[in-house]
Amino acid sequence: MELKISSESHAGHALVTVRGEIDLYTAPQLHGKLVGALDDGARRLVVDMSRVEFCDSTGMNVLLSAMKRSREKGGDLELIAPRPAVMKILEVTGLDAVFTIRDSADGLPLAGSPR
Repeated sequence: MELKISSESHAGHALVTVRGEIDLYTAPQLHGKLVGALDDGARRLVVDMSRVEFCDSTGMNVLLSAMKRSREKGGDLELIAPRPAVMKILEVTGLDAVFTIRDSADGLPLAGSPR
């Protein structure tokens, strides 16, 4: 399955919306988008996972790497609405305790902005 990624930035925040499957083949695309957002000045990354069907360990490593880079800039990385299959992977690996996970983007600075 193809991976589609869109992003928008505002005042040090980047909302990255991901759709499809994150795996060995598509993870580099996500990595590039997240690093690009950080290089463009974002410190806080908000990753909308509500349309991600699958995420393997390669994808989790990309998210962890981006979180580390974001924290080095004084920011953080948050996951929005991971689907049950992705949430299960987060729980089994213990990463649900590492990432900030929100049910929705409501109340976040970029919430309600066109994607």
